[in-house]
Amino acid sequence: MPGAGKSSIGRRLAARWGIPFADADSEIEAAAGLPIADIFARYGEAEFRDLERRVIARMLGGGTPIVLATGGGAYADARTREAVRATGAVAVWLKCRLPTLLRRVAGRDHRPMFRDADPREVLERLMERRHPLYAEADLALLCSDEHPDVTTRRVAEAVEGFRPPARMQVALARGAYPILVGDGLLRRAGAEIAQRVEGRRAAIVTDQSVARLHLPALREGLAEAGFQVTAEAMLPPGEASKSWAEYQRVAEAVLAARADRRTVLIALGGGVVGDLAGFVAASVLRGLPFVQCPTTLLAQVDSSVGGKTGINTSHGKNLVGAFHQPKLVLADTATLATLPPRELRAGWAEVAKHGLLQGPLWDWCEADGAAAMQGDRAALAHAVLESCKLKAAVVAEDEFETKPDGGRALLNLGHTFGHALEAECGYGAMLLHGEAVGIGLGLAAELSARLGLCGQEWPGRVREHLREVGLPARIAELPRGFSAERLIARMRADKKARDGALRFVLMRDAGECLTADGVAEDAVRALLRDEGCSE
Repeated sequence: MPGAGKSSIGRRLAARWGIPFADADSEIEAAAGLPIADIFARYGEAEFRDLERRVIARMLGGGTPIVLATGGGAYADARTREAVRATGAVAVWLKCRLPTLLRRVAGRDHRPMFRDADPREVLERLMERRHPLYAEADLALLCSDEHPDVTTRRVAEAVEGFRPPARMQVALARGAYPILVGDGLLRRAGAEIAQRVEGRRAAIVTDQSVARLHLPALREGLAEAGFQVTAEAMLPPGEASKSWAEYQRVAEAVLAARADRRTVLIALGGGVVGDLAGFVAASVLRGLPFVQCPTTLLAQVDSSVGGKTGINTSHGKNLVGAFHQPKLVLADTATLATLPPRELRAGWAEVAKHGLLQGPLWDWCEADGAAAMQGDRAALAHAVLESCKLKAAVVAEDEFETKPDGGRALLNLGHTFGHALEAECGYGAMLLHGEAVGIGLGLAAELSARLGLCGQEWPGRVREHLREVGLPARIAELPRGFSAERLIARMRADKKARDGALRFVLMRDAGECLTADGVAEDAVRALLRDEGCSE
């Protein structure tokens, strides 16, 4: 904003770092051979903004480190913001409150915008229009009437400590979208979402536990970018919320807030929230833009990526739903520090699954999984990044799970057994989804070994890793008994079954998995009985 001190702080920063300083307005005047006021008068604002964008892109893209102070209107231009991002520059917003700006612009009648105008009205109008756009900057620092050297030091420390989020793309033929992984992304949610949707109205779906911890940060980030939250729907925590009743309640809440097709629906929470919110987004008004803000390890490494949405029924898990890809996935890894240990461990089952599918990641899981479960932030971030890379590649190759063998179906390793166990437990707190998947991984390895597909050491190796990270590894470790026949009946109803015949994802080795049709029920029944299941 006028009076924020861009040039003053910029010069001090450049001197501190020993690199050149440039002022975009001066560079534009030199390039055009005219004062900016004359450029506006002669060619109009559109021509000026085009020149401004080209000059800024040239200055930042020259390969030489530089501190560049842009004109106040430059970053408010969408194409200029995109040009700045494309250069990899770090954009810093010097954010000042209105009283501070008023004191600093007093007497600046030489500026055309303040000539014969009330400075307060001018600044208020600019702040209303520009602040939501400035929020897209990488860093925002609140600046007061402190000495410029103090502000310079604060800006320098912020830039030097800045770690941009990791970014990857889910490269779909239609509707490709980015995944961002890093700390503090919820407070940047509005800025990131604004770059990918047209409207500025949002509805949030979350659960009661997550809301207490993370909803304020999301609200703040949305408000700063100019979003109006028109509806907030709270689910009871737990898998039981993926139901017809909760789906209807959330859909009605979104409709009651008069959503239109530009209203973005934001899922803040774990896999349950993301699956249900995504199904609401897929079906309300025949499709709303949708953003995933996963807050659990399981959701960050798996369920938030790929566009699978749905709810459970009395017949089984995820049997009603739709493919509906998000516009964006924001995996704020800082939220993992707030997870109860059991929830964190449950998410690790999906990381282990990805390791068995990928190969080298499994070796890393065995070496570093225990440290990750002790809260090692670097290990957790690595797990999220590598899992998202795998998931993004698989989804891009087989978006709708139509490949008869391999492809996206391989992501169901351990899930045929796991879903049956979950259903028998009533989708309650007795058995979390990740815990069921972990047991399913051990059973899939055991079945693979019995069928002669993999070495006999694999079942023990998989189960040993599960125990090392604190997950249940066998059915017998659960606090209730199971019937082999009931579990098999659940598997026949699984959405991966074909014509009622059992279908499994099995393994030959880490990094070498396959889909197997027509596995004999007797082999599965014998395995379940050996695991302690009754008839």
